[in-house]
Amino acid sequence: MGLFLVEAELSEPGRQSAATVIEAVAAAYASSGGTLVEAQVPAGHERVYLILEGDDCAGVVLDAAALPGVASITEAVPVRIVGATVEQVRERGAGAGYLVEWDIPAEVTMEQYLARKKEKSPLYDTLDDVSFLRTYVREDTQKCLCFYDAQDEAAVRNAREVVSTPISRLQALDADAVVS
Repeated sequence: MGLFLVEAELSEPGRQSAATVIEAVAAAYASSGGTLVEAQVPAGHERVYLILEGDDCAGVVLDAAALPGVASITEAVPVRIVGATVEQVRERGAGAGYLVEWDIPAEVTMEQYLARKKEKSPLYDTLDDVSFLRTYVREDTQKCLCFYDAQDEAAVRNAREVVSTPISRLQALDADAVVS
């Protein structure tokens, strides 16, 4: 079984629109034998990030025009989870306070990314006001999604400085819109 990321941009931001997209995408992937691992929605409800597990998820293509309130939707892109397991996400729940997206430079390989992550991750333990939860890194290493619990945005920014890793985008998440 593989893990896949699907991102949907909403034309009608709102918690209900996000919930409708999550249900529709989960149903479409279930028909191919896939399951929803988690769905995260920024506080502004303008986007939905879905992590799916399955063998044939990459073969499912969704038409944004067929999904109400969706401006665009990506094809399923293979990802791997770092810092947790799918079982832990399912057991503990997917709740997180913040999402950091990092557009990984083209010259960074998966091996380099994973080595750096292994080297730098213990530094999170030195911080009291933030907890690193997990990362999904695209297999093509174009970007990664890192999830944190923190007191505030400043704590997340500080954590990224401590591990010497940039932020391309930082978003507070709507804890009530999380699905796992």
